[in-house]
Amino acid sequence: MLPLSVLDLSFVTAGATPADALRRTIDLARHADRLGFTRFWVAEHHNLPSVASGAPEIMIGQIAAVTERIHVGSGGVMLPNHAPLMVAERFKLLAALFPGRIDLGLGRAPGTDPVTSYALRRHQQERGGDDFFERLQELLLLETGRFPDGHPFRKIDIMPSGVPLPPIWLLGSSDYSAHLSAQLGLGFGFAHHFASYDPVDAMLSYRREFTPSQWRQTPHAILTVAIICAETDEAAERLASSADLNVLRRARGEYGPLPTPEEALAYDYSTAERDAIRRNRQRLFVGSPQTLRAALQPLIAATQPDELMVTAAIFDADAKIRSYELLALEFGTRSA
Repeated sequence: MLPLSVLDLSFVTAGATPADALRRTIDLARHADRLGFTRFWVAEHHNLPSVASGAPEIMIGQIAAVTERIHVGSGGVMLPNHAPLMVAERFKLLAALFPGRIDLGLGRAPGTDPVTSYALRRHQQERGGDDFFERLQELLLLETGRFPDGHPFRKIDIMPSGVPLPPIWLLGSSDYSAHLSAQLGLGFGFAHHFASYDPVDAMLSYRREFTPSQWRQTPHAILTVAIICAETDEAAERLASSADLNVLRRARGEYGPLPTPEEALAYDYSTAERDAIRRNRQRLFVGSPQTLRAALQPLIAATQPDELMVTAAIFDADAKIRSYELLALEFGTRSA
């Protein structure tokens, strides 16, 4: 049985508020916990009217407080936006409050546009270029205390003391995080739902190159896929029309709320737009449970994930919950 997990982006939907989207995420997490999903992760995005949450650590605390069993984590914290010490403090605090249930997924991208990225980082010391690896090293050294003799950070005692950092995953849509997480002996999550890079190469490279470490003795690779499920293929296609139109708008730089299926089905698509939708459907799986199993099986066999994480851009909250229920039944989660 392949474990199933959830990545929820707190999509704002047409006619609703961002606060509504946050409440929907928390409600979905309760259902995922009941259904036997392994993890529930939330992401970090900024200055996107379509995505409500820019503070995953706050959402993680809220979700963990209203669930009982499911692991809750970040998919992910965008490390270049934060001082490593702050990340360590926040996630140790979560780990102390919810022992054994917190995950720390780290991303390399800013999760926003260049101006907002500058606003997030402008009071941090500017190093220039990509400093993700340097920040990651600092985070790991803060945990181990293995700074060189004389380094001022050796004196830092992160509170709450005596609580280890949660398990760490490096997240990516290329081979960079695959190689780095394998080299450091960390978990790895591949974002198939928006990646253009070959998922087979990334996933198998990670597994092939993995080196056991104090963080993890065996590899653990999570494949994140976009799935929209309903009782029939026709019903799933109707739900997916919202995601199709949303993808076109995002390509034009329009980050508005997720449209209704009625609006999406009434849209007058050009030939080029229909071609763009067809191309995106290579990264979006739509259909009944049986149709999805058949479509996903070749990808699962080729990438050999330890876990399948599902994200779904569905307008209707009840239909979204039902999509996850059907997947739990088809793939046999523990509580389905």
